[in-house]
Amino acid sequence: MRFRSSILPNLLAILFLSASAAAQLDPHTGIPETSKESVESSSNKRFVVRVIDGDTIVVSPNEKVRLIGVDTPETVHPKQAAACFGNEAKQFTRDAVEGKTIRLVMDTVNAKRRHKDRYGRTLAYAYLPDGKMLNAELIRQGYAHAYTRFSFRYLVEFKQLERQARIQTVGLWSSCALNEP
Repeated sequence: MRFRSSILPNLLAILFLSASAAAQLDPHTGIPETSKESVESSSNKRFVVRVIDGDTIVVSPNEKVRLIGVDTPETVHPKQAAACFGNEAKQFTRDAVEGKTIRLVMDTVNAKRRHKDRYGRTLAYAYLPDGKMLNAELIRQGYAHAYTRFSFRYLVEFKQLERQARIQTVGLWSSCALNEP
């Protein structure tokens, strides 16, 4: 009887550690990426051909990707001039991903729409070669708002990153007279 009672705590500890390892916490973003995402995303490595603006990129062969949960100031609107900090956001994204291979991870919330927005762009989280999530970095460094019009997995985390950027007055929060989104 004593043998069984000593095994149970050890077995529970092993199961707990296995579960913890399955939900890895990204040290750069503080946003968990599950093992399932890691496996799925390995087949979603894509080469970035060009950057359209801060929140939209083109990956090879010719697929437009809209970053989930972020909204950078416009730079390519046909009837408007580039918005305040739009060119900086575009340059940040260009420096981060253009000519590099990234990992695209889809959000299950967009599965019914086949991971596309109304313009036919693929909706995804983009992970940089160093493991950071581009979507989160854009908000953290003040290049973007958290785009909360639609639900997505990291909505709460992105809102918190925006709140921190505002408090720290970084990026667009330091140089643009903005209305509250």
